[in-house]
Amino acid sequence: MWKVVIIDDDPRVLKGMKNAIPWEELGAEWAGESMDGEQGLALVRRTQPHIVLTDIYMPVMNGIEMIELLRSEQYDGKIVILSGYSDFNHARQALRLNVNDYLSKPVTIQTIREVLGKVIADLEGEQLKHAEQRQLEDKLLMYEPFVMKEWIKSVLTGTVTPELARLKEAEALRAKWEKQSHVVLGLHINRADKKPLNAAADQSEGDGAALIGVLSAVLLEEEQLDCEFIELHSHHKAVIVHYDRDVPVDEALKQIRGTCLRMIRRAASFPEYNVCVGVGTVKPNWQEIADSAEEAFFSIAANYSLQSNDSYMVEYSAVANRPMTMAGARKSVGHIKFCQQLLEGLQHSRLEQVRTAIEAYREKLEDIALAPQDIVMLGTEIWAILAYSLYDVGIFLDEMFPELDLKQQLSPISTSGQLLDWLLGKAELICGSQQWDENLKHKQAVEFMIQYIHEHYADNITIQSLSNELFISRYYLGQIFKKATGDSFNHYLTKVRIAKARAMILEGKLLIYEIAEKVGFKNVPYFSTLFKKHTGLNPTDLLK
Repeated sequence: MWKVVIIDDDPRVLKGMKNAIPWEELGAEWAGESMDGEQGLALVRRTQPHIVLTDIYMPVMNGIEMIELLRSEQYDGKIVILSGYSDFNHARQALRLNVNDYLSKPVTIQTIREVLGKVIADLEGEQLKHAEQRQLEDKLLMYEPFVMKEWIKSVLTGTVTPELARLKEAEALRAKWEKQSHVVLGLHINRADKKPLNAAADQSEGDGAALIGVLSAVLLEEEQLDCEFIELHSHHKAVIVHYDRDVPVDEALKQIRGTCLRMIRRAASFPEYNVCVGVGTVKPNWQEIADSAEEAFFSIAANYSLQSNDSYMVEYSAVANRPMTMAGARKSVGHIKFCQQLLEGLQHSRLEQVRTAIEAYREKLEDIALAPQDIVMLGTEIWAILAYSLYDVGIFLDEMFPELDLKQQLSPISTSGQLLDWLLGKAELICGSQQWDENLKHKQAVEFMIQYIHEHYADNITIQSLSNELFISRYYLGQIFKKATGDSFNHYLTKVRIAKARAMILEGKLLIYEIAEKVGFKNVPYFSTLFKKHTGLNPTDLLK
């Protein structure tokens, strides 16, 4: 119920208003009355009403003085003035004090009903908006590990949106980063037989997943290393390393080189792959992390040979002065950022976003003379990234372009402009061919599924049970969910369970088998196997 107080020095007005206002109809209740501004001030302070109906000319303290004091005390309720005088100066003061309406007496009950109805409608709208905001904040808090992951990835790729830039969850991390220096390690993972990495419906079982788990484990073992491992796309991964600014750069780089070499040595147990690690330069400001990332991948490209099957580490400082080839073009035009923008546009069928990204990339490439072989290599790499990453959201380029001979199509292309024209043509076909219905019903269905997973991860959840709840076929619901999140339903559920389990393990209050049960696993060995697959560590390793 909306609480209303009435302040007027005329007892007839008080009695008449109290009896005539249709309280029940308006969903309101009378919360008190007073006959001067000083008593009215005390009444409002005591009852904290949603609405104040007040006169202006009253003994002891007038209505304007009372309102000024209330507003100075941050009272944000609605105020309606009922005055027997029409005074322009008072009306102007009322406007300054954020009064919701100014009515001259005598006023009819119908007018009062209409004014109160409008004020209450405004209150209900604000209440709904606050409820939605709280719900969004609760949801962001619930999904914080995943939201933060996207924020960190956007910093790395230089694609921070206004929404992500204002993300409250990142405030503490930004404050910490302000006191640190940063360097990015770029990881380029290739098959030794030169074939592109294959994606899989479940990323945890994709090509190179076991190797990536081992590389992640190396970072977790480095107790003194403050870092984040970021999945980019296909054969590109990255690590952002942070260290205190009072640590000498040479000392920090020595530790980083040691970590890189350990990753390469561990990768040697996977002879079907080679791992190239590029090291960007140290950046004193976290806003420059994306620059260090471009340098890291530039270092790999500048040193990369199609004939080499070796894993290696290379630092940007060692190759920064190489001639402007395709590798140089990558860094100067922001290749990592371009690939990320292109992927995001294609994943959501946003053709204008795709065109904008391609045109910005075209403008930066115009002044760079690339050899034909560099252009073919660039086109091949971009297409491989698209094929791998779009697979995860249900867009299969090999099915969409079954007769595509990439080498044959790229061979006649001799300029970067021609390459981007070719790429734009393919992007238009990809966006035009997507049949997913992204209407409100589907958006709400995915939000319901995500919320349900985070609230019931300990239960035996199946996509079939949610299909029954939402009246959408199991198969189609799976497609909608994968399109929106980039994950299959089961993989997303497992990620949530593992994230919750990891937090419980680090809290140290429960035994491993208790945690397994609390996150929905009855079989402890199976839980341990999945935990290691997703984190690179056994659950007990976190307790050491």
